[in-house]
Amino acid sequence: MAVGVFDLFTVGIGPSSSHTVGPMRAAAAFAVELAEAGVLESVAGLRVDLYGSLAATGRGHGTFPAVLLGLEGFAPEEILPDQMEERLAEIQASGKIQLGGQFGSGVALEYGIDDLILHPLTILPRHTNGVRFAASDADGEVLHETTFYSVGGGFIVRDGEEDLAAVELEASKESLPYPFRTAVQLLEHCTATGLSISQVMLANELVSRSEEEIRAGLLHIRDVMDECKDSAISRSGLLPGGLKVRRRAPQWHTRLREEDPTRDPRFWQEWVNLVALAVNEENASGGRVVTAPTNGAAGIIPAVLFYATHYGPGMDTATPEQKDDAVVRFLLAAGAIGVLYKEQASISGAEVGCQGEVGSASSMAAAGLAEILGGSPEQVENAAEIAMEHNLGLTCDPIGGLVQVPCIERNAIGAGKAVNAAKMALWGDGEHRVSLDEVIVTMRETGRDMSSKYKETAMGGLAVNVVEC
Repeated sequence: MAVGVFDLFTVGIGPSSSHTVGPMRAAAAFAVELAEAGVLESVAGLRVDLYGSLAATGRGHGTFPAVLLGLEGFAPEEILPDQMEERLAEIQASGKIQLGGQFGSGVALEYGIDDLILHPLTILPRHTNGVRFAASDADGEVLHETTFYSVGGGFIVRDGEEDLAAVELEASKESLPYPFRTAVQLLEHCTATGLSISQVMLANELVSRSEEEIRAGLLHIRDVMDECKDSAISRSGLLPGGLKVRRRAPQWHTRLREEDPTRDPRFWQEWVNLVALAVNEENASGGRVVTAPTNGAAGIIPAVLFYATHYGPGMDTATPEQKDDAVVRFLLAAGAIGVLYKEQASISGAEVGCQGEVGSASSMAAAGLAEILGGSPEQVENAAEIAMEHNLGLTCDPIGGLVQVPCIERNAIGAGKAVNAAKMALWGDGEHRVSLDEVIVTMRETGRDMSSKYKETAMGGLAVNVVEC
């Protein structure tokens, strides 16, 4: 199906969309396939091989427990952090998982994290995030096997179906009133119809949902973002994982409430920083977040959306309904830009580096903000271009394989860039030398040329030059 706004913004669990959410979805899909093939009850043995970045940084990214829970049938959209911890404790105590247990009685198998087979130096042809599942019966006969790739943002692709998926994607666009793959095509629709970028995106979304459903879904996304931020500012102490990174959001929130009780515009940057840090601290602790478009970059869009609804023109006197309207427009415009990155390049840090995660999120956020601030389609496109142009070459080298350093602060920096990019674009008339499409292609090619050491493998950069303890 054509990529839509609810593909780019999904509710899941931290700390990584490609390493936690995607593998959980892949494992659950495999369990469903076993049940649908009628062989689930015959499974006596299980083999799971993790390849490339999933194996290299999977321990710090929550990949291993995510696979176990996915095999039991849990979905990242539905499972809660407390539920995860409880079930993982039971698995560790018993040494068994209930294969397919969430959609039936399941099959008890002696299987745990130590049984996962890791291949950190082996890259499968399609993508560096590969996982292969194989189930066998009591005689060792293979009943079913499947390979999946987690390609960023929680999206998964089954091995052998890449070409088919591309064909289906193009076919699904035939039902859209305004199909687009490039920014040029998107702007052409705006010019021909007089619609804004958010209105073009809305028209396409209306093919599969009613306007009421779209509005409710996007406001739910906003609510989960808010809940994520609120959860983070209520928790103090150290983040899990061994790096002893201190949570800063609670202290920063208390200080801001004291120094800025009336929401003085002079403090906008501090509030943007706070929201971005809070969301990513919650993500780093395995909390419930919105992939926007990935978990590693989950704090940028909430932070810039906070700026739009608190410091945008007229927002100080806006009614709740007017603020909701702004949220919907923001997320639709941001989603339209996200489609361009998903279809022309990548949003996977393991494939193109952090420019594909923080860069894409910053670009999407800049576009959403520019639209809310009254920008023309050309100015919105310019804002997205500026934000990505100044994230080109950004590496993905988290220390200890944890989505903490430099990821948390990088979200705050990315959010600040997005605000500045939107403001710069609005001081122009929409005409600019470098197009968004050119920047997206450059990002893709830069990622392709980037050494694998700097693409979420924990083999270069900060990941090896900073002592973990």
